[in-house]
Amino acid sequence: MGALPPQIARAGEEAAWRFLEFFAATIRNKNTRAAYAEAVRQFFAWCERHRIRALLEINPIAVAAYVENHPGAAPTVKQHLAAIRMLFDWLVTGHIIPVNPASSVRGPKHVVRRGKTPVLKADQARKLLDSIKTDSIVGLRDRAIIALMCYTFARVSAMVHMEVADYYENGHRWWIRLHEKGGKRHEVPAHHNAQEYFHAYLDAANIRDEKRSPLFRSVSKDRKITLNPMTRTDVLRMVKRRALAAGLPSSTCCHTFRATGITAYLENGGTIENAQAIAAHESPRTTKLYDRTGDEITLDEVERIAI
Repeated sequence: MGALPPQIARAGEEAAWRFLEFFAATIRNKNTRAAYAEAVRQFFAWCERHRIRALLEINPIAVAAYVENHPGAAPTVKQHLAAIRMLFDWLVTGHIIPVNPASSVRGPKHVVRRGKTPVLKADQARKLLDSIKTDSIVGLRDRAIIALMCYTFARVSAMVHMEVADYYENGHRWWIRLHEKGGKRHEVPAHHNAQEYFHAYLDAANIRDEKRSPLFRSVSKDRKITLNPMTRTDVLRMVKRRALAAGLPSSTCCHTFRATGITAYLENGGTIENAQAIAAHESPRTTKLYDRTGDEITLDEVERIAI
Protein backbone atom coordinates (compact mmCIF):
# COMPACT_ATOMS: atom_id res chain seq x y z
CA MET A 1 0.00 0.00 0.00
CA GLY A 2 3.00 2.27 -0.43
CA ALA A 3 5.22 3.91 2.19
CA LEU A 4 4.24 3.83 5.84
CA PRO A 5 2.75 7.02 7.30
CA PRO A 6 5.54 8.87 9.13
CA GLN A 7 3.69 8.66 12.46
CA ILE A 8 3.59 4.86 12.17
CA ALA A 9 7.22 4.63 11.05
CA ARG A 10 8.35 6.77 14.01
CA ALA A 11 6.45 4.51 16.42
CA GLY A 12 8.74 1.58 15.72
CA GLU A 13 8.82 -1.81 14.04
CA GLU A 14 5.99 -3.33 16.11
CA ALA A 15 3.66 -0.48 15.16
CA ALA A 16 4.64 -0.84 11.51
CA TRP A 17 3.83 -4.55 11.46
CA ARG A 18 0.54 -4.00 13.26
CA PHE A 19 -0.39 -1.29 10.73
CA LEU A 20 0.34 -3.58 7.78
CA GLU A 21 -1.56 -6.45 9.41
CA PHE A 22 -4.65 -4.25 9.62
CA PHE A 23 -4.92 -4.09 5.84
CA ALA A 24 -3.68 -7.62 5.17
CA ALA A 25 -5.67 -9.52 7.80
CA THR A 26 -8.86 -7.62 8.62
CA ILE A 27 -10.13 -6.40 5.22
CA ARG A 28 -10.94 -9.09 2.68
CA ASN A 29 -12.54 -6.98 -0.05
CA LYS A 30 -9.85 -5.40 -2.21
CA ASN A 31 -11.98 -2.36 -3.07
CA THR A 32 -12.63 -1.68 0.61
CA ARG A 33 -8.95 -2.19 1.34
CA ALA A 34 -7.98 0.38 -1.30
CA ALA A 35 -10.58 2.89 -0.07
CA TYR A 36 -9.52 2.53 3.57
CA ALA A 37 -5.84 2.77 2.66
CA GLU A 38 -6.50 6.06 0.86
CA ALA A 39 -8.58 7.36 3.79
CA VAL A 40 -5.82 6.54 6.28
CA ARG A 41 -3.15 8.03 4.01
CA GLN A 42 -5.05 11.31 3.78
CA PHE A 43 -5.59 11.44 7.54
CA PHE A 44 -1.93 10.92 8.44
CA ALA A 45 -0.85 13.41 5.75
CA TRP A 46 -3.23 15.97 7.29
CA CYS A 47 -1.75 15.27 10.73
CA GLU A 48 1.77 15.75 9.39
CA ARG A 49 0.83 19.09 7.82
CA HIS A 50 -0.58 20.20 11.17
CA ARG A 51 2.59 19.12 13.02
CA ILE A 52 1.01 16.12 14.70
CA ARG A 53 3.99 13.91 14.13
CA ALA A 54 3.80 11.24 16.82
CA LEU A 55 1.17 8.51 17.05
CA LEU A 56 0.46 9.32 20.71
CA GLU A 57 -0.14 12.99 19.83
CA ILE A 58 -3.25 12.06 17.84
CA ASN A 59 -6.20 12.76 20.15
CA PRO A 60 -10.00 13.13 19.74
CA ILE A 61 -9.65 16.87 19.09
CA ALA A 62 -7.28 16.20 16.18
CA VAL A 63 -9.60 13.57 14.67
CA ALA A 64 -12.62 15.86 15.14
CA ALA A 65 -10.78 18.74 13.47
CA TYR A 66 -9.91 16.52 10.52
CA VAL A 67 -13.54 15.44 10.15
CA GLU A 68 -14.83 19.00 10.51
CA ASN A 69 -12.49 20.35 7.83
CA HIS A 70 -12.70 17.43 5.41
CA PRO A 71 -13.56 18.73 1.91
CA GLY A 72 -15.40 15.60 0.85
CA ALA A 73 -19.12 14.87 0.78
CA ALA A 74 -20.79 13.39 3.86
CA PRO A 75 -20.56 9.74 2.65
CA THR A 76 -16.83 10.16 2.00
CA VAL A 77 -16.23 11.74 5.41
CA LYS A 78 -18.16 8.93 7.13
CA GLN A 79 -16.12 6.33 5.28
CA HIS A 80 -12.85 8.03 6.22
CA LEU A 81 -13.87 8.22 9.86
CA ALA A 82 -14.83 4.54 9.82
CA ALA A 83 -11.42 3.63 8.41
CA ILE A 84 -9.58 5.72 11.00
CA ARG A 85 -11.68 4.31 13.85
CA MET A 86 -11.10 0.70 12.73
CA LEU A 87 -7.36 1.24 12.34
CA PHE A 88 -6.96 2.73 15.80
CA ASP A 89 -9.09 -0.06 17.31
CA TRP A 90 -6.63 -2.49 15.75
CA LEU A 91 -3.67 -0.56 17.15
CA VAL A 92 -5.27 -0.54 20.62
CA THR A 93 -5.89 -4.30 20.65
CA GLY A 94 -2.30 -4.77 19.50
CA HIS A 95 -1.08 -2.69 22.48
CA ILE A 96 0.50 -0.06 20.24
CA ILE A 97 -1.53 2.79 21.76
CA PRO A 98 -3.62 2.85 24.97
CA VAL A 99 -6.90 4.32 23.66
CA ASN A 100 -8.67 4.94 20.36
CA PRO A 101 -8.72 8.70 19.70
CA ALA A 102 -11.48 8.32 17.09
CA SER A 103 -13.94 6.30 19.18
CA SER A 104 -15.78 9.35 20.57
CA VAL A 105 -15.75 11.41 17.36
CA ARG A 106 -19.04 11.63 15.52
CA GLY A 107 -19.28 11.92 11.78
CA PRO A 108 -21.69 14.05 9.72
CA LYS A 109 -25.33 13.03 9.49
CA HIS A 110 -26.15 11.42 6.20
CA VAL A 111 -29.54 9.84 5.50
CA VAL A 112 -30.25 8.43 2.05
CA ARG A 113 -33.80 7.55 1.08
CA ARG A 114 -33.38 7.63 -2.70
CA GLY A 115 -30.36 6.46 -4.63
CA LYS A 116 -28.52 8.59 -7.16
CA THR A 117 -27.99 5.82 -9.69
CA PRO A 118 -29.40 6.88 -13.10
CA VAL A 119 -32.31 4.65 -14.12
CA LEU A 120 -33.70 3.81 -17.55
CA LYS A 121 -37.35 3.19 -18.27
CA ALA A 122 -38.20 -0.33 -19.38
CA ASP A 123 -38.70 0.76 -23.00
CA GLN A 124 -35.31 2.49 -22.98
CA ALA A 125 -33.60 -0.66 -21.75
CA ARG A 126 -35.46 -2.63 -24.43
CA LYS A 127 -34.35 -0.10 -27.04
CA LEU A 128 -30.74 -0.50 -25.94
CA LEU A 129 -30.83 -4.29 -26.16
CA ASP A 130 -32.54 -4.20 -29.58
CA SER A 131 -30.05 -1.64 -30.90
CA ILE A 132 -27.10 -4.00 -30.51
CA LYS A 133 -26.23 -5.68 -33.81
CA THR A 134 -25.74 -9.40 -33.31
CA ASP A 135 -23.82 -10.22 -36.48
CA SER A 136 -20.56 -10.47 -34.53
CA ILE A 137 -19.26 -12.10 -31.36
CA VAL A 138 -18.85 -8.64 -29.81
CA GLY A 139 -22.51 -7.77 -30.29
CA LEU A 140 -23.69 -11.12 -28.93
CA ARG A 141 -21.40 -10.77 -25.92
CA ASP A 142 -22.45 -7.19 -25.16
CA ARG A 143 -26.15 -8.01 -25.43
CA ALA A 144 -25.72 -10.94 -23.03
CA ILE A 145 -23.85 -8.76 -20.53
CA ILE A 146 -26.46 -6.00 -20.47
CA ALA A 147 -29.27 -8.54 -20.27
CA LEU A 148 -27.54 -10.25 -17.35
CA MET A 149 -27.33 -7.00 -15.39
CA CYS A 150 -30.96 -6.12 -16.17
CA TYR A 151 -32.54 -9.49 -15.44
CA THR A 152 -30.49 -10.56 -12.39
CA PHE A 153 -29.71 -7.10 -10.91
CA ALA A 154 -26.07 -8.27 -10.93
CA ARG A 155 -23.21 -6.02 -9.91
CA VAL A 156 -20.60 -5.59 -12.62
CA SER A 157 -17.90 -6.88 -10.24
CA ALA A 158 -19.78 -10.17 -9.87
CA MET A 159 -20.46 -10.40 -13.59
CA VAL A 160 -16.85 -10.03 -14.74
CA HIS A 161 -15.77 -12.86 -12.41
CA MET A 162 -18.23 -15.36 -13.86
CA GLU A 163 -16.91 -18.56 -15.38
CA VAL A 164 -18.64 -20.60 -18.08
CA ALA A 165 -19.71 -23.08 -15.39
CA ASP A 166 -21.64 -20.30 -13.64
CA TYR A 167 -24.32 -20.57 -16.31
CA TYR A 168 -25.72 -24.04 -15.82
CA GLU A 169 -28.76 -26.23 -16.32
CA ASN A 170 -30.70 -27.45 -13.30
CA GLY A 171 -33.75 -29.56 -14.13
CA HIS A 172 -35.67 -27.83 -16.89
CA ARG A 173 -34.26 -24.38 -16.16
CA TRP A 174 -30.99 -22.57 -16.71
CA TRP A 175 -29.48 -20.77 -13.74
CA ILE A 176 -26.94 -18.02 -13.22
CA ARG A 177 -24.43 -18.18 -10.38
CA LEU A 178 -22.93 -14.92 -9.13
CA HIS A 179 -20.12 -14.50 -6.62
CA GLU A 180 -21.19 -11.36 -4.81
CA LYS A 181 -19.58 -9.14 -2.17
CA GLY A 182 -18.45 -10.81 1.04
CA GLY A 183 -17.84 -14.14 -0.68
CA LYS A 184 -21.56 -14.85 -1.03
CA ARG A 185 -22.59 -17.30 -3.74
CA HIS A 186 -25.88 -16.14 -5.21
CA GLU A 187 -27.93 -18.17 -7.69
CA VAL A 188 -30.76 -16.80 -9.82
CA PRO A 189 -32.91 -18.54 -12.47
CA ALA A 190 -32.29 -17.16 -15.95
CA HIS A 191 -35.01 -14.97 -17.47
CA HIS A 192 -36.11 -16.41 -20.81
CA ASN A 193 -34.65 -13.41 -22.70
CA ALA A 194 -31.33 -13.70 -20.86
CA GLN A 195 -31.32 -17.43 -21.61
CA GLU A 196 -31.79 -16.78 -25.32
CA TYR A 197 -28.97 -14.21 -25.37
CA PHE A 198 -26.63 -16.43 -23.37
CA HIS A 199 -27.08 -19.40 -25.69
CA ALA A 200 -26.52 -17.26 -28.77
CA TYR A 201 -23.29 -15.90 -27.29
CA LEU A 202 -22.00 -19.27 -26.06
CA ASP A 203 -22.71 -20.95 -29.40
CA ALA A 204 -20.90 -18.20 -31.32
CA ALA A 205 -17.96 -18.17 -28.90
CA ASN A 206 -17.78 -21.99 -28.85
CA ILE A 207 -16.75 -22.06 -25.18
CA ARG A 208 -19.47 -24.23 -23.62
CA ASP A 209 -17.01 -26.99 -22.69
CA GLU A 210 -14.44 -24.61 -21.15
CA LYS A 211 -16.19 -24.68 -17.78
CA ARG A 212 -13.41 -23.15 -15.65
CA SER A 213 -12.60 -20.33 -18.06
CA PRO A 214 -13.95 -16.74 -18.03
CA LEU A 215 -17.47 -16.38 -19.40
CA PHE A 216 -17.23 -12.82 -20.70
CA ARG A 217 -13.94 -12.30 -22.50
CA SER A 218 -12.12 -9.52 -24.24
CA VAL A 219 -11.81 -9.49 -28.01
CA SER A 220 -8.59 -9.10 -29.98
CA LYS A 221 -7.95 -6.47 -32.65
CA ASP A 222 -8.98 -8.94 -35.34
CA ARG A 223 -12.33 -9.36 -33.53
CA LYS A 224 -11.59 -12.82 -32.17
CA ILE A 225 -12.42 -13.83 -28.62
CA THR A 226 -9.43 -14.20 -26.26
CA LEU A 227 -8.81 -16.12 -23.04
CA ASN A 228 -8.76 -12.92 -20.99
CA PRO A 229 -11.77 -11.86 -18.91
CA MET A 230 -13.25 -8.42 -19.39
CA THR A 231 -12.57 -5.92 -16.62
CA ARG A 232 -15.08 -3.59 -15.00
CA THR A 233 -13.53 -0.75 -16.98
CA ASP A 234 -14.00 -2.72 -20.22
CA VAL A 235 -17.68 -3.19 -19.41
CA LEU A 236 -18.19 0.45 -18.47
CA ARG A 237 -16.66 1.61 -21.75
CA MET A 238 -18.88 -0.82 -23.63
CA VAL A 239 -22.00 0.40 -21.81
CA LYS A 240 -21.16 4.05 -22.51
CA ARG A 241 -20.55 3.29 -26.18
CA ARG A 242 -23.76 1.29 -26.56
CA ALA A 243 -25.85 3.88 -24.68
CA LEU A 244 -24.52 6.70 -26.87
CA ALA A 245 -25.30 4.74 -30.05
CA ALA A 246 -28.85 4.10 -28.80
CA GLY A 247 -29.43 7.76 -27.95
CA LEU A 248 -29.67 7.15 -24.21
CA PRO A 249 -28.46 9.52 -21.46
CA SER A 250 -24.69 9.88 -21.09
CA SER A 251 -25.09 9.18 -17.37
CA THR A 252 -25.94 5.54 -18.14
CA CYS A 253 -23.46 3.25 -16.36
CA CYS A 254 -23.16 -0.39 -15.28
CA HIS A 255 -25.08 0.23 -12.05
CA THR A 256 -27.92 1.74 -14.08
CA PHE A 257 -29.10 -1.74 -15.06
CA ARG A 258 -29.31 -2.90 -11.44
CA ALA A 259 -31.65 0.00 -10.63
CA THR A 260 -33.50 -0.35 -13.95
CA GLY A 261 -34.17 -4.05 -13.38
CA ILE A 262 -35.40 -3.54 -9.81
CA THR A 263 -37.70 -0.68 -10.83
CA ALA A 264 -39.13 -2.64 -13.79
CA TYR A 265 -39.72 -5.64 -11.54
CA LEU A 266 -41.58 -3.58 -8.93
CA GLU A 267 -43.61 -1.75 -11.58
CA ASN A 268 -44.90 -5.13 -12.76
CA GLY A 269 -46.18 -6.14 -9.33
CA GLY A 270 -43.05 -7.60 -7.80
CA THR A 271 -42.49 -7.31 -4.05
CA ILE A 272 -39.65 -5.49 -2.35
CA GLU A 273 -38.82 -8.70 -0.45
CA ASN A 274 -38.33 -10.71 -3.64
CA ALA A 275 -36.41 -7.85 -5.27
CA GLN A 276 -34.14 -7.89 -2.23
CA ALA A 277 -33.59 -11.64 -2.66
CA ILE A 278 -32.81 -11.35 -6.39
CA ALA A 279 -30.41 -8.45 -5.78
CA ALA A 280 -28.77 -10.25 -2.81
CA HIS A 281 -29.18 -7.21 -0.59
CA GLU A 282 -28.77 -7.63 3.15
CA SER A 283 -31.56 -5.18 3.90
CA PRO A 284 -34.78 -4.16 2.10
CA ARG A 285 -33.80 -0.55 2.83
CA THR A 286 -30.92 -0.94 0.37
CA THR A 287 -33.28 -2.33 -2.26
CA LYS A 288 -35.63 0.62 -1.76
CA LEU A 289 -32.84 2.99 -2.81
CA TYR A 290 -33.11 1.50 -6.31
CA ASP A 291 -36.91 1.71 -6.46
CA ARG A 292 -37.96 4.62 -8.68
CA THR A 293 -41.58 3.54 -9.13
CA GLY A 294 -42.73 6.64 -7.22
CA ASP A 295 -41.08 9.11 -9.60
CA GLU A 296 -44.02 9.29 -12.01
CA ILE A 297 -46.52 9.65 -9.15
CA THR A 298 -44.54 12.54 -7.75
CA LEU A 299 -44.41 14.26 -11.14
CA ASP A 300 -48.16 13.87 -11.63
CA GLU A 301 -48.84 15.44 -8.26
CA VAL A 302 -46.53 18.37 -8.93
CA GLU A 303 -48.34 19.05 -12.21
CA ARG A 304 -51.53 19.58 -10.20
CA ILE A 305 -50.13 22.95 -9.12
CA ALA A 306 -52.07 24.97 -11.69
CA ILE A 307 -50.53 28.42 -11.61
